[in-house]
Amino acid sequence: MALATRTDRPPRPPSLIGSVWRSTVGKKAVMAVTGVIMLAYLVAHVVGNLKVFFGAGEFNHYGHWIRTIGEPFLHYEWFLWIARAGLGTAVVLHGVAAYQLSRRDRAARPRKYERGRPRASYATRTMRWGGVILALFIVWHILDFTTLDVNPNAQEGRPYENLVASFDRPAVSAFYIVAMLALGLHIRHGFWSAAQTLGANSPRRDRALKFLADALALVLTCGFIAVPVGVLTGVVS
Repeated sequence: MALATRTDRPPRPPSLIGSVWRSTVGKKAVMAVTGVIMLAYLVAHVVGNLKVFFGAGEFNHYGHWIRTIGEPFLHYEWFLWIARAGLGTAVVLHGVAAYQLSRRDRAARPRKYERGRPRASYATRTMRWGGVILALFIVWHILDFTTLDVNPNAQEGRPYENLVASFDRPAVSAFYIVAMLALGLHIRHGFWSAAQTLGANSPRRDRALKFLADALALVLTCGFIAVPVGVLTGVVS
């Protein structure tokens, strides 16, 4: 009777994707790429939001149009849900990478910074809390404008009226404005960090990149905040 011999298989080499994700450089690259994706979405989103100042007809037409992109190849709202899935994936990857990098950074430097060391910028020091605020805002925003669960006056298929009904509540507008201020700080700091990670910065381009980061943060923040302010002041009604 032959005895079965045990052969030890060599360990399977890690996949390229797994190796990249586990490395600090890889996580920073993931944050940079997903940040660029989210920034592109925000630019498109704020342009769409500002259509509210052209009246209900214009804004409702826009709301219908984004649901019909790709027709007849794509069915109604398919493009919108594909975009939501891609954006949601980018948000999750961005948040997980940021959390894991933060843990690594604290583990590498367990002692508190010495007194007298130059303090980080306000945006850098508040990135973590800004991320928490934005995460809570995203959940609320989906419940408010996508599922219509937290807006008692929401009407299916009437985005202009739903927007006015939502921002007509001062507490909701205040929360939105605070979240957009946190978003501005995130954009300002994140754009510069992404440029460094992707190798776009250089001594000759640093000033231009910093100016672009400030300008993007300011324009997007003001653009988003203009909508609830417009509702509260009666410009949009």
